Amino acid sequence: MSSTAAEQNTPTALIIGASRGLGHAMAAEFLDRGWSVIGTVRDTTARTPLHDLADRAGGRVTVEHLDINEPDHLAPLHERLAQRRLDLLFVNAGTTNNEQTPIGAVPTADFVEVMITNALSPMRVIEALEDLVSPTGLIGAMSSGQGSITNNTTAGREVYRGSKAALNMFMRSFAARQAETQRAFVLLAPGWIRTALGGPDAPFTVEESVPLLVDVLLSKLGTPGLAYLDRSGQTVPW
Repeated sequence: MSSTAAEQNTPTALIIGASRGLGHAMAAEFLDRGWSVIGTVRDTTARTPLHDLADRAGGRVTVEHLDINEPDHLAPLHERLAQRRLDLLFVNAGTTNNEQTPIGAVPTADFVEVMITNALSPMRVIEALEDLVSPTGLIGAMSSGQGSITNNTTAGREVYRGSKAALNMFMRSFAARQAETQRAFVLLAPGWIRTALGGPDAPFTVEESVPLLVDVLLSKLGTPGLAYLDRSGQTVPW
C-alpha cells in the first residue's frame, strides 16, 4: 500500500483544545492507537506539549490555531481543513469561577465568561465544522457529571454546573436535528481528574483516565444517536 493510500485509510481525530492537560493526553492516546490527530491551540506564540507531540509523530499530528471564544477563527480553520476527512470531532473546553458562590451572587461578567466558554463556544465549533465529519463519524464534547440535573444533590460550583447542563441541552438539540443520520454523538463526563481545572485534590490522574475516555468514544463509533456517558461508558442521568 502506498503512503498516500495508507494516510487515506488512517482515521483522523480533530481535538479542539489539545495544547495540554486532558486534550493533549487524548491526542497522544489516539496517536498511540494508530490515528492521525489534528489538535488546536489557542496561543500561536507559545510552544505547548502538543507541539512536542507533533515533533515526534512523523507527520501524523497537525497543530492548528483556534480560540473557541473567537467566532472569526472558525471559517479560516474550516478552510484549512476542507480537504481532510474527520472520523471524530471532539471539543475539549472548560473553565470555572466563583465555585462556592450562590448563583444569585455571581457577577454577570463571570457568569457570561463561563457560559460562553463551556456552552456556547463548543456548539459554535461543532456547528461550524460538522460537515467535515464523516457521515458515520462521531461528534462529541467534554461535559461533566456536574451537568446532571438529576445528580445535583449538593449544590456548589453552580455556574459551572449550569454551563455544562446548558451544553448538554444544546448538544441534545443538535443531535435531534441530525436524527436521521448515522453519526454518533457523545457528551463525556470524565470524572474528577487532576488537571488545572480539577485541581490537586482530584482522585484520578490524567494518565489513568484518558485511555478510559478514549475507549468510551471509540466504543460509540458506528452507534447513531446521542449518549451522555461517564468514564466507564455508563449512562449519566440528564
